Amino acid sequence: MLNKTQELLDLMARLRHPEEGCPWDVKQDFSSLIPYVIEEAYEVVDAIERNDLDDLCSELGDLLLQVVFHSQIAEERGLFNFEQVSAGICEKLIRRHPHVFAGTVFSNDQERHEAWEQAKADERQEKAKLPEQSSVLSGVAGSLPALIECEKIQDRAARHGFDWPEVDPVFDKVQEELAEVHEAWQSGDQAHVREEIGDLLLVVVNLARHLNVNPELALKESTKKFSKRFQYIEQQVVASGRNLLDCELAELDAFWNEAKVALKRHV
Repeated sequence: MLNKTQELLDLMARLRHPEEGCPWDVKQDFSSLIPYVIEEAYEVVDAIERNDLDDLCSELGDLLLQVVFHSQIAEERGLFNFEQVSAGICEKLIRRHPHVFAGTVFSNDQERHEAWEQAKADERQEKAKLPEQSSVLSGVAGSLPALIECEKIQDRAARHGFDWPEVDPVFDKVQEELAEVHEAWQSGDQAHVREEIGDLLLVVVNLARHLNVNPELALKESTKKFSKRFQYIEQQVVASGRNLLDCELAELDAFWNEAKVALKRHV
């Protein structure tokens, strides 16, 4: 039986053939594929969150296709190929797991984590070509969702000593930033409001980090909870023969409180 990985590589090469391939595939480049890489990654996450394992298998295939697609484009340009991509990640896994592949002994998870982060820092230092690339913050992708990027940057800074040693001052900082948002709002300066809202979000992410909460997942869960409660409100309004705009806010708020109780019973 033909190795399926090689078959996938061969299929991608055929699709990219300038004369016999697919016109759409042929005209793609690294930049044009960015939306598809992001979309496929999120669809993998969605399948996991829905616990749909059949869909997960399919979505992982779609994500793998993006890796193969980029590798094929790179090979055509003489940059690298899929084999080099695979070799690179193999080397990285071995380098970052000395306790598995090199006999290193760690006494606890904290030591393992610190060694992992040090290995990543050493890799960034080796790749640094410009002064700003040698920063401890370099290598955090700017295309990450804002909450994830913020958390990663704060975590990097914290590992190098720039952090509150306890959580209480972070609570105080949240209150301080919230007061500054209110002050900016009262000033009527919208640019200042935006700046202070950003500062508030940043310190809330810091609070989440101190409380060992993933802010991205926490917000996604709260957004889903909001959606379910709002849909409950919609159902109650429709049952009454009206639409949302026919209702006073007080009535909608009462439905919201009902939803909190009703949906909690079904959790």
